[in-house]
Amino acid sequence: MKTRNLWRGFLLITGIILCAVPPAAAQTPRPEAAGEGMLEQVMKRAVLKVGMSTFVPWAMQDKAGNFAGFEIDVANRLARDMGVKTEFIPTKWSGIIPALLTGKFDIIIGGMGVRPERNLKVNFSIPYDHTGMSIVAHRKRAAGFKRLDDFNSPNVAIAARTGTTAAAAVQRFMPKAKTRLFDDESQAIQELLLGRVHAVVASAPLPAFQAIANRDRLFLPLKEDFTREPIGFAVRKGDFDSLNFLDNWIRVTEAEGWFRERKHYWFETKDWEKLLK
Repeated sequence: MKTRNLWRGFLLITGIILCAVPPAAAQTPRPEAAGEGMLEQVMKRAVLKVGMSTFVPWAMQDKAGNFAGFEIDVANRLARDMGVKTEFIPTKWSGIIPALLTGKFDIIIGGMGVRPERNLKVNFSIPYDHTGMSIVAHRKRAAGFKRLDDFNSPNVAIAARTGTTAAAAVQRFMPKAKTRLFDDESQAIQELLLGRVHAVVASAPLPAFQAIANRDRLFLPLKEDFTREPIGFAVRKGDFDSLNFLDNWIRVTEAEGWFRERKHYWFETKDWEKLLK
């Protein structure tokens, strides 16, 4: 009898202990992705906050002060398909990833090249566009230059925009040249027009546009772009539901031919110039 009572007491104590200890699944901390992601936040506030910077013809301000350009069209189409409004938040390119990480906006839609070093900090969607680096040169200072190697010299100065893949391309392909970095491409072009640098490296088609607009002073030493880069949306890490939505939105929109049509308008015509003047 005594043994039986001891056994009952042991079972009772064991049951209490087991009830008091939560299952292993309950003890495991929830990943950040299990919380409220970008999609939920955007749908609640009914506004998609877009981080961007001005690049011709990706994003520019028209004569009325509104934003226009290829990336502006992309952001507006994305927001429209989500049933929300768009809020553009201009940000210096050199600080645009830190601004995303601190929550200043929801997403970067600004012609951002998918680069491994950037991917360490943010997640990228699948590419919705591709671009390449081109070079525009000063007719007198770069007279006779026809190859990238001609610019790869300590006697050559090349301008590019701070924090861009253009600046990285200069370091990679023309490491011997003097690199001068500017916060805005218009500053770099101004340096070139004044003859203070030999060339400017930037994403196509900006160099071609500048060579056409300033035929007397500038020219294109290379017939083709010298890099090819995928362009994607950038979002904060851990938000896999938002990334899945963006990837599939790109696939559907691309299948419609919408990206191709908008790319043709902004990159292969100058019909949009009337918006700026």
